[in-house]
Amino acid sequence: MPSLRLLRTYTFRIALGYLGLFGLSGAALIFFVFWSTAAFIERQTDATINAEITGLAETYRSRGLPGLSVIIEERSRNQRQSLYLLADGAFRPIAGNLDGWPRTETGEGGWLEFRFDRAVAGTLEEHAARARHLRLAGDFQLLVGRDVEDRNQVTARIRRSLVWSLAALLGLGLGGAVLVSRGTQRRLEAINRTSREIMAGDLSRRIPVSGSGDEIARLAVNLNTMLDRIERLMAGMRNVSDNIAHDLRTPLNRMRNRIEVALMEEHSVDDYRTVLDQTVAEAGTLIETFNALLAIARAESGLLRREMEPLDPAQLIRDVVELFEPAAEDTGIRITTDLGNGLSLRAHRALLSQAISNLLDNAIKYGANTIAVSAFRSEEGIVVRIADSGPGIAPKDREKVLERFHRLDASRSSPGSGLGLSLVRAVARLHDGNLALEDNAPGLAVTLTFPAD
Repeated sequence: MPSLRLLRTYTFRIALGYLGLFGLSGAALIFFVFWSTAAFIERQTDATINAEITGLAETYRSRGLPGLSVIIEERSRNQRQSLYLLADGAFRPIAGNLDGWPRTETGEGGWLEFRFDRAVAGTLEEHAARARHLRLAGDFQLLVGRDVEDRNQVTARIRRSLVWSLAALLGLGLGGAVLVSRGTQRRLEAINRTSREIMAGDLSRRIPVSGSGDEIARLAVNLNTMLDRIERLMAGMRNVSDNIAHDLRTPLNRMRNRIEVALMEEHSVDDYRTVLDQTVAEAGTLIETFNALLAIARAESGLLRREMEPLDPAQLIRDVVELFEPAAEDTGIRITTDLGNGLSLRAHRALLSQAISNLLDNAIKYGANTIAVSAFRSEEGIVVRIADSGPGIAPKDREKVLERFHRLDASRSSPGSGLGLSLVRAVARLHDGNLALEDNAPGLAVTLTFPAD
């Protein structure tokens, strides 16, 4: 049942634990308030009794028994809450407003508490009293006390009020715990429901995000971001599988047909060597393709973040440019560099070097006359820009060329697998950077922007 599930939820147990802690704190506070109030009233009563009995004892010493009797009779008529009794050695009443000596033993310090009958509106009521007993010289007994029935009623009323307040506090707290738990359970159930739908195969499902901005909302945002990432990776895997099936089937079939034709008839050693050379070259191209796919997969996995290190991108670019300068000179292309000083970037050295190599290789293949390589610091971070003066890429095709195995018609006659820019984009994402293809008028400008170290 929903109510039983609610009682077993973690949020309800947390709320119940906080309620118990708050209840104990409230009970301790209520007990302290009650004890302080009751003790204060009791101290006031005892102080009043002590003051009166001390004054009456002084009267007895100065005016004797007749003077004390007169004072007690006067006070007995005028004091409503005060109790007086002057008795002889046998505890027979002499003066006062009590009918007889209380049948209660005197405690420590002469204090005693007892019950007595008091006329209220013509009716006898039993009231509580607290008094002090003092033995006077000449074997006389003096009892001075106070009617504490009203005090006891006030104390009892305070006690009941505090108990009911604690009960109401716990009741409201329990109701609040149920409401909070239901709200939290409802939001968590939305996450669980979406998770079940995703596990059932619907990768397009996303967790609803409230506008509260609290930790559950932030969790939902992070989970949705993770799901977007997983969906992109799954789509990428499907695309890779499809592309491998289409793009690699042709060279594999070509290799097989070449070998089968060579085996159908007797050929010279040179002919067989030619077939083997062609097969090795084709196999090398396939290996390069698989290595590029592996590099992209490693970059997209994010596991290589642990291998990142601070480095100078300007020096790394110099090393890569130095490797490509001979090939560029052979084709009549001049490479110019404009690299800033004091640049620092936390990056994966091998992958970043591979990405820049791919960009330079593409620029040399399709560029004309010059290639300009620059690195500088901007407000966005560290910027690496490689611009050529070649034919460029039309705006409508710039997003397509970043997909795996996608090659433009003009480049299909050139060697390559169509994975170069895909690797560059994966490396940019690994470094939390951005890849942009822009018009160089003429030519193409590729800009990589990375967060500064």
